[in-house]
This record gives sequence, C-alpha cells and structure tokens, in this order.
Amino acid sequence: MEPEQLPQLLAQIALADPRVRREDPIERRAQIQMWAGILADVPYDYALTATHQHYARSTWPVLPADIATRWQATVRDRMERHADPAPPVDPDDEAAYRAELAAARRDVAHGHTPPVTLRELDAGPAAEAEARLAALGSYVPRTVAAELSAFRPRRAERERRATQGLPDPLTVTCPYEPCRAAPGNPCVNHRRHPRTSTHPSRLDAATTAQHATEGAA
Repeated sequence: MEPEQLPQLLAQIALADPRVRREDPIERRAQIQMWAGILADVPYDYALTATHQHYARSTWPVLPADIATRWQATVRDRMERHADPAPPVDPDDEAAYRAELAAARRDVAHGHTPPVTLRELDAGPAAEAEARLAALGSYVPRTVAAELSAFRPRRAERERRATQGLPDPLTVTCPYEPCRAAPGNPCVNHRRHPRTSTHPSRLDAATTAQHATEGAA
C-alpha cells in the first residue's frame, strides 16, 4: 500500500469506528507514518476487506497488526499451494531465470495470478477446458478469435484461463464489498467504472470454488 492511500483507509475505518482516527494533526501524521510502515506490503483493497472482516466479528478497534497478520496468513496459504513451476526462460540465464521466478511468486502472493498446483502441472489438455470454452460461447473459429484477442482482452483472458485449467474470477461474485460484481461482470472501482483487472479476493474465491468442484469430482 502506498503511504498516500493511508488517509483514505483510515477515513473508511473511521466510518465504522471513530476511535481509530486521530484528531490532532501531529498525532494523525504520526499514525499515518506508523500504519504505512506496517502495511507497506498489504494492498489497499485487501486492507479494507480485512477491516470489514474484523468489525464483523469484533468491537475492538482494528490495529495495523491485525491487517498485516491476516495478509501474511493469506500470502502463506497461497505460496504453500504454489508448486513453483519453472519460468519460460533459459535456465542458463541465471539472472533472467531468477527475475522471472521472483515475478511469478510476487504475482501469486499478491493474488494477481492463482497458485499453480501440482495437479495443474500434471494435468493435460482435459475435456474440462473444452467444456469451459463451450460455456463461454464461440461464434468464430479459434484462429479468428486469436486475431481478435487484442480487441477483447477480457474474453481472451477467460479463454486463456479455461484452456490452461486456471480459475476464472468472473464465474463467481466478487466478495469485495465495495464491488460485489455479479458472475460474468467485470469488477468495478469506487466510481463503479469497470476495472481492467479483478480484485484479488475474487480470484481467491474462484480458486476455492474450483478446488471444491475438483474435490467433489
């Protein structure tokens, strides 16, 4: 989270719990600096969701450590499920290999991409991918669809996830309260404008739903 996002986060929290916000300007600056240091690695959306979850179960004022601890547990869970596949670069190029591996891990940790499990690494192009592509609907040949992908990036991304057996965030309702986009609809920002990416919590929800479906199969 960027330091300039802290005043907005504290203002949001103060709507539910005025005890959290400092009124004295000097204390407020010190509070922002303290929270910024503790929450430096925590995305703003996650921090707000963690705050909602805190006050849904507790009447105690939320502390930055409460949010940071939740975030660390979420990252730990994601990384424990991630099989760390080899990046698509020459392993003899050690610098590039390490950079790609670190970037992939960072994307998984922050919820930008789902963990790649051992089951997914072992799986081939199963009929499930075809079923998911059929559910999306196909009006043009695959070769034409590939040419059109730059003009319809959202659909292209859904088709890519279906082909690779990855969770599709647009199959579930976004659990991020300020968004709550319905299945099939893109996530929206605070102005209710479509986002270019889904909220990380929605990807987590889709991953959980897919694992539950796979476990029941």
